[in-house]
Amino acid sequence: MSRSAVVERRTRETMVKVEVFLEPGDIIVDTGYRFLDHMLETMLFHAGFSGSITVKENVKVDDHHVVEDTGLALGEALRRAAGSSVERYGYAVIPMDEALVLVAVDYSGRPGAWVDLRFTRSEIGDVASENIIHFVYSLASTLRATIHVRQFAGVNNHHIAEAVFKALGKALSMALSPANSIRSLKGILDVGDY
Repeated sequence: MSRSAVVERRTRETMVKVEVFLEPGDIIVDTGYRFLDHMLETMLFHAGFSGSITVKENVKVDDHHVVEDTGLALGEALRRAAGSSVERYGYAVIPMDEALVLVAVDYSGRPGAWVDLRFTRSEIGDVASENIIHFVYSLASTLRATIHVRQFAGVNNHHIAEAVFKALGKALSMALSPANSIRSLKGILDVGDY
């Protein structure tokens, strides 16, 4: 069974195409926002995933629509690629110099995100700091997963954000790794069509 998926999300603001493989390989990311590209490439690399994420911005306002629609498309692609016979839980604590971040994932069919980050700059590179947080919410909603993000330490905003995406990659890799059975006493993970 191929653990891969292609998702296209088209709105009046953006056109997003995500092709994901839950195995190592080449990673190509082009969202039009360099910092977002760097974070997504980091996340996929540390997850051990591969594929491409490309975005065309139809209406350029700021980075919000691109970040949101990319998170939504990527979450759906990961869900379709993973299916329901997976380990379900994943977590990682990642240090990035002075920054220390925990990410925990429950691929449960019950989407939600609880994010506690303390950015001190309004932007990191060409992405609004608040949209780093919004990306996690968008990803969780279509992945149909519970995601917790906690910052334990950190001063440098780039280090904090990078630790988030590295930890997210590691946690997703663990949660979406194949299992021989459904990891629920209910006998089902209601993650929808895949």
